[in-house]
Amino acid sequence: MTEGTATRTPRSPAGLAAVSDALLAMSRRLEVGDVLKTIVSRARELLGARYAALGVPDHCGGFARFVVDGVDERTWKAIGPLPRQHGILAAMLHEGPQRLDDVRADPRFEGWPDAHPEMTDFLGMPIRDGEEILGALYLANKESAPEESGGPAPRRGFTEEDEELLSLFAQHAAIALTNARLYERSRELTIAEERSRLAHELHDAVSQKLFSLRLTAQAAAALVDRAPSRARDALGEVAALAAEAAEELRAAVIELRPAALDEDGLVATLRSQVQVLDRAHSARVTFTSHDVRALPAPQEAALLRVAQEALHNALRHGHPRHVDVALERRGPRAVLRITDDGRGFEPEGVLKAGRHLGLVSMRDRATGVGGSLTVSSAPGKGAVVEMEVPGG
Repeated sequence: MTEGTATRTPRSPAGLAAVSDALLAMSRRLEVGDVLKTIVSRARELLGARYAALGVPDHCGGFARFVVDGVDERTWKAIGPLPRQHGILAAMLHEGPQRLDDVRADPRFEGWPDAHPEMTDFLGMPIRDGEEILGALYLANKESAPEESGGPAPRRGFTEEDEELLSLFAQHAAIALTNARLYERSRELTIAEERSRLAHELHDAVSQKLFSLRLTAQAAAALVDRAPSRARDALGEVAALAAEAAEELRAAVIELRPAALDEDGLVATLRSQVQVLDRAHSARVTFTSHDVRALPAPQEAALLRVAQEALHNALRHGHPRHVDVALERRGPRAVLRITDDGRGFEPEGVLKAGRHLGLVSMRDRATGVGGSLTVSSAPGKGAVVEMEVPGG
């Protein structure tokens, strides 16, 4: 909040709207870093403070993260290293909320670096999840509204009502921060599962081709002197195996690339990956999109993974001349369709034979976000993989 902005009373309609807005802003964030920044900025605005900060304690007497608001970047850099858990900050962590008229007059105050802004009135609140302390949130220098005469208002400290409001805010901040931590852990597990799957595929496909490549090369070397024509044939097979292995590696590397969904969105990410595949393979790979709005993050991630799996199957097993990826809106739903003109297959036969081609995982991804997946194919007729999700 800037100087001269009126302090809002939480019980007023404007105050209740401010609280609601702050809580909604926290709930919309998924990344821990974003949640921490939102907590700090919204707490500062809500209580009309000049400065705000939030420290996430580590287990070594310091803070793993420390986020500030109201201090410019140049001043923050000049302040120096992150603070330790001492003085008033330690009191917040171990003794609970702290509300002071002048932090400098408190016997626990231990000073601050030369570049640190001068602070007087202080309100600190721990953010707890049960017995666990997730963070220490503090505000300093409450800013008062100017008097009606137009002159500057006298500074007044934080009130008991402010403390109650910050306590309520901290409870919701704990929920938002816990959800963000769970989201990040879930994403880490998903990444680990994807890497494990890719490692398995690399072992089954690329390593087998490299083993065949070595044996064929050895055979070619043995035939050079006594059977040159057979050696030439073997060398041709070496070249073909090397090309297949290179395509397997390219596909794996492309899938390992982080999908910049947060920065670029689904449409741009799909277009970029399709362009890479088009350059890497002999088949023509194209992408079209029409009237698709941004979707919730889980749906966009599921659509991207299904597209990657379907493209991998088509290019690896189908030997197509053309693969087309289309993303469009169909009524209230978003539809992803991957079509190829390759050799095709019998879906039920593939499942019975135990060669899932990723069909099970693709269906699980679709149903996991409230969508559906259909696969249409027949030998010699190419294949169509279509996924629908709500919210197109």
